[in-house]
Amino acid sequence: MSRELARYLATRFGQLLLIVFVAVSINFIIPRLLPGDPVQTALARLQATGGAQNVDIQAVSAAYRAKYGLDAPILEQYINYWFDLFRLDLGVSFANFPEKVSTMIGNALPWSVTLLAVATLIAFATGSLLGARLAWPTAGRGIKAFVPLMMILTSIPFYLLAIILIYFFAVVLKWFPPAGGVDTTRIMRLDWATTEDILRHAFLPCLAIVLGNVGFWALGMRSQMVSVLGEDYITFAEAKGLPPRRIFVWYGMRNALLAQVTALALSLGSVVSGAVLVEVIFNYPGLGSLLYVAIRGQDYFVIQGVVLMLIVSLAVLLFLVDLIYPLLDPRIRR
Repeated sequence: MSRELARYLATRFGQLLLIVFVAVSINFIIPRLLPGDPVQTALARLQATGGAQNVDIQAVSAAYRAKYGLDAPILEQYINYWFDLFRLDLGVSFANFPEKVSTMIGNALPWSVTLLAVATLIAFATGSLLGARLAWPTAGRGIKAFVPLMMILTSIPFYLLAIILIYFFAVVLKWFPPAGGVDTTRIMRLDWATTEDILRHAFLPCLAIVLGNVGFWALGMRSQMVSVLGEDYITFAEAKGLPPRRIFVWYGMRNALLAQVTALALSLGSVVSGAVLVEVIFNYPGLGSLLYVAIRGQDYFVIQGVVLMLIVSLAVLLFLVDLIYPLLDPRIRR
């Protein structure tokens, strides 16, 4: 590994650690800015709405006071919070006491990570390829006809696409289930029936995210390819008689992808927030649905854990995108 590359990786890893540190600190401070006793307030609301009928209020209150040392100095609470995070201990749920928040997030995280990763990669790859072909001089009329459709899809939010897809594919055609997911206990079987059921439940949420993003990536890639076509290295490659496919992939798309990857890094926040809404609409058993239920039930520690996980996951994704940059353009290592 060269010195420039090592310095680049160290800098990006340091930025990742800084983002995580700030996110954890903010996540610790915000609940303590609430007026009064947040534990008693949350439990009183749950009891008033009937959400804690099967929960021992005094046991929950005592457990949280012992767990977080609410009467201890704020610095001691902050240090204990970091130690708990290193042990992956995010506390227990108000509404589902004594179920651990880490267990609830652990059950929902694979669903969200798989959905978001697959949908984003499909949308990014498909949109970038279509956009590159749209700008290439040999593009046919069939590909250019996709431009109006892509512009329409890009302007429609994820949740509206989700409602449209539910109506056509679940209500009218009845090809896919309208909502829900597979029971997590069935995943351990890994048989074909379970796999097919998982794919059928995940298809419409994934399709909503893909359709909402593919037009954005296609239009962005088209504008980048138009700029690349005017570069001297394209003219030089054509003068050397290189095959058109090689020029398209290695001289055109590779140089245009750098700006496209930058746009991917900048848009990951909106993609994650959009995926959360899609999960809520489809009642998909991911972090989005867990966060929605926690907000409705005012389950503060579940909200705190899910938000922290979303922030850290987004920071890790940005770090991985940064690692891709040197592969596309070695000049960035400097």
